[in-house]
Amino acid sequence: MGNGRWDSSAWAGYTAQNTAGKSQSQIFTSRNMKDEFDPSKIEFRESRDSADNPLSTPIILASDVTGSMGMIAEKLMRDGLNTLATQIYDRKPVTDPHIMIMGVGDAKTDRAPLQVTQFEADIRVAEQARKLWLEGAGGGNGGESYSSAHLFAATKVRADAIEKRGRKGYLFTIGDEPIHDGMTKAEIERVLGITVEADLSAADIIRMVQRDWEVFHIALVNEGYCNWGQSRDQVLTSWRQILPERTIQLEDVNALVETVVSLIQVTEGAMASDVAASWSGSTALTVANALKGVPAKTGQGRGVQRL
Repeated sequence: MGNGRWDSSAWAGYTAQNTAGKSQSQIFTSRNMKDEFDPSKIEFRESRDSADNPLSTPIILASDVTGSMGMIAEKLMRDGLNTLATQIYDRKPVTDPHIMIMGVGDAKTDRAPLQVTQFEADIRVAEQARKLWLEGAGGGNGGESYSSAHLFAATKVRADAIEKRGRKGYLFTIGDEPIHDGMTKAEIERVLGITVEADLSAADIIRMVQRDWEVFHIALVNEGYCNWGQSRDQVLTSWRQILPERTIQLEDVNALVETVVSLIQVTEGAMASDVAASWSGSTALTVANALKGVPAKTGQGRGVQRL
C-alpha cells in the first residue's frame, strides 16, 4: 500500500467533517476490533514504491490506547497526522513517507492488544485510524505489550525501502507505562497468529526489530501512569534496559509529532540544536529536551525477519 500523496486541503476538509467539534467517542466510534486491523488475521503489511512515491519510507506510530492514552490517537486525528506529513515533506529528512498507525494494549488482559492499519501516503491513513477501537482497558499490572508492535514490524512488514535499498524504516512506540518483558508463546500466537518455539523477551524482540527499523520509545513523562509516585522512574528504567539511548522523555504531549519529526531529522544526520531551534515557542524547548543524548544513525537494515 502507499499510493497517493498527502494533501493539506483534503485533510482540512476531512477534519471539518469528521473531527471538528466532536468528542473522542464521536471520532472513534468502533466498539470492538475490526478484522481488517487484527494482526492475527494479517499475513503482512506492505510499503511499496509507486509512481507517486518512488522512494517510500515506512513510518510506524504505535500508540498506547489504554486508559487515558486514547488522547494520543485523538491528537493525531485532530492535527497530528497533517503536521507529521507536511513537516516531513517540507524538511525532507526522508523521502515519500508511508504512515502506519498501531493501537497498543495489554496482551495479558485486553481483547484487542494490538491493531494495525495499512501503510498509507494520503488521507486514507486517517480514515483507517478513525476505525481503531480505543479499548481503554489495560491490565493494571504495571505494563503494556509494546513488544507486540515491535514483533509485528519485525515479522509482518514488507517494505521496498528495506528490501530494495537496505534502508531502515522508523518505528515509534508512544505511551506512559513500562514495557512488559516480552511475550509468551501463547500471547504471540493469539495476538499475532505466529507460532514460535519459546517465549520471547522484550530484549529478544528489540534485537529482531532493530535489524530493519530505527526504533524509539516516547515516554509521556507528565501523563497518566508516569505521574503516580515513583512510576516515572519505573517506566524509564524498564525502557532504558532495552533502548538505552532511544528512550525519549517527552514533557509535553502537544509536541509529540514535532518530536517524531525531529528524531527522524537527527537520526538522518541533522544537528539536534539546529532541529530544536527550528520550532517556534515552547515547542523548541520541549523538543530540545527530548533530543538530549539521541545518537546519530549507525547502520542500515538487513531484510525482513522471519521466526
